[in-house]
Amino acid sequence: MINHSEKAEKLFLNGYNCSQSVLLAFSDLTGLDDETAAKLASSFGGGLGRMREVCGAVNGAAMVLGLLRGYSDPDDYAAKNKHYALVQEFARRFKEENGSIICRELLSGTGAADGNMPEKRTDEYYKKRPCPAIVRQAAEILDEMLS
Repeated sequence: MINHSEKAEKLFLNGYNCSQSVLLAFSDLTGLDDETAAKLASSFGGGLGRMREVCGAVNGAAMVLGLLRGYSDPDDYAAKNKHYALVQEFARRFKEENGSIICRELLSGTGAADGNMPEKRTDEYYKKRPCPAIVRQAAEILDEMLS
């Protein structure tokens, strides 16, 4: 069995953004190939294109939940209701553990730069960022919810 939380953390440490790390970690369940998953999640890094809005790990988790437990019929309101409740439950658990689902709040006090230029992944970068632990935790919550 794949350890999704370890895989998500390793992917982040290998340079993927938070959203990519979570979505790619679950490729064994989603059936997405790595290139498709990485491209699909690429826009959600840094809280949506580094705008520091909803955390990329949360967005990645929402994509996993959509692929595995989502709905496709726009008229199936019961399925929509069930799915939205699932996403909200994930967000509640994540927020309970981290205090927020908002990237800028999660990175508060880390000196994270604004703008669209990604920061270089250096030892100093990893020392000040909670992101490796956050993607790990997002994957743990997903595993709990999917089991």
